[in-house]
Amino acid sequence: MEDLIRQALGLLRGMWRFRWWGLALTWVVGALAAAAIYTMPDRYESTARVYVDTQSVLMPLMSGLAIQPNLDQQIAILSRTLITRPNVEKLIGMADLDLEVRSAAERERLIAELTRRLEVRAAGRDNLFTLAFQDGDPQRAQRVVQALLSLFVESGLVSKRQDTDAARRFIEEQIRNYEIKLTEAENRLKEFRLRNMALMDAGGLDYVGQLGGVRAQLEQARLELREAINSRDALQRQMQGEDPVLLPQTPNGSGVSIPEIDGRIDALRKNLDGLLQRYTESHPDVIGTRRVIEDLEAQKVSEIEARRQTGGGQFGSIHSNPVYQQLKLVLSETEARVASLQARVGEYEARLAQLRATAEQQPKLEAELAQLNRDYEVHKRNYESLVQRRESANISVQMDAQSGVAEFRVIDPPSLPIKPAAPNRVLLMIAAAFGALGAGVALTFLISQLRPTFADSRALREFTGIPVLGTVSLLGDPRRDARARRGRIAFAGGVAGYAGAVAVVAAMLNMLQG
Repeated sequence: MEDLIRQALGLLRGMWRFRWWGLALTWVVGALAAAAIYTMPDRYESTARVYVDTQSVLMPLMSGLAIQPNLDQQIAILSRTLITRPNVEKLIGMADLDLEVRSAAERERLIAELTRRLEVRAAGRDNLFTLAFQDGDPQRAQRVVQALLSLFVESGLVSKRQDTDAARRFIEEQIRNYEIKLTEAENRLKEFRLRNMALMDAGGLDYVGQLGGVRAQLEQARLELREAINSRDALQRQMQGEDPVLLPQTPNGSGVSIPEIDGRIDALRKNLDGLLQRYTESHPDVIGTRRVIEDLEAQKVSEIEARRQTGGGQFGSIHSNPVYQQLKLVLSETEARVASLQARVGEYEARLAQLRATAEQQPKLEAELAQLNRDYEVHKRNYESLVQRRESANISVQMDAQSGVAEFRVIDPPSLPIKPAAPNRVLLMIAAAFGALGAGVALTFLISQLRPTFADSRALREFTGIPVLGTVSLLGDPRRDARARRGRIAFAGGVAGYAGAVAVVAAMLNMLQG
């Protein structure tokens, strides 16, 4: 520590020897700095304050119905991205700054200068912004701030409108895409249902239910068939105890009839008429009834021919035996019912066989139907959600048009500055004074290093590495001491004069600036 102090004292002694050089440089630099500061051009600052009101009465009322973006965040982003090259180019035209531009290079310099000097400052947390610009011409500064204010308001409205339009176009495009997808899914589902209509009921694919229903219908038809067969057999046994009465044949065989066969044919035809009112020609009951009628008519012709060949000349008349006639009618109806039930049983057996044959296809069909339904539901849900969002966007646009969700309010219009806002000559003068003083100290240090001296024998020995045998002391001289004292007083006067000059210049600059 003692060595450091000794070295510092030695360095100060060396610098003290060249103190006049440092003081001279301080005065020169200070004077030049004062002249430069005085000749600096004045810059006038025009400011404006604008408030963006994002609180609307309709916003809480339309909660859940309309899209409500984060307006505070959008305004904050707008304030930070307002000063861009396209906006600066618009501002040049709005403020008539392009009248002074003569070339492309000057225009580029003007754009760079405006980009650097334009300011948008947030004044607090309540969407209050200050727009500022400094220029040598106060009126031009005011025009630039006015143009910047107009650009700020227009950019906010246009940006919000562009965002809304872009969102609506995107939603409309997505709705059209999902309409196509939804139509394709509906067509695939329709084609699947048409292709597998035989294996599907009204509610969808239900193989087990259809199989159980057909089996139950088959059992019921078989039961009814057995009942009809038993009834027919009982009638036939009962008819074996009844004999028809023979009646004479009509002349020339005209009008020949076999009452029991004719009665059965009439009963079957009545039954056929009833079936045709309910079914088509291809229904199994209709086909079976027609076949029985044809068989009875053929049987009638055969019976007539057989009786004629036997020469009986007589034909049985059912009118002579009412019981026999009634039994024949009931028997014909029973046989028709048996034929109809047989056809029904055959149809149900065929259906049951077809369902059993397609049993292996059921898991595949069920999986395919589930996939089709899932795709359809996904597209339908997305489509409905997009339609709902489109309606919300439309309501938001109408709400913005009616009430103006974000309202720009100019608190302070662009001011016309009277006093220059820059440069701050007093502050610059003080800084320049300290800078000049530092330059003088640096000069004395540089010269002391270029022309070093040694204050004692120890420093000389350490610097040269040669032993010092002795030193010669300097005897005191009153005249030299007086001259040294006058020199110190003169140097102190020079420093004090410099400080006083700095104070006077600062005061003068303050008066000129005020």
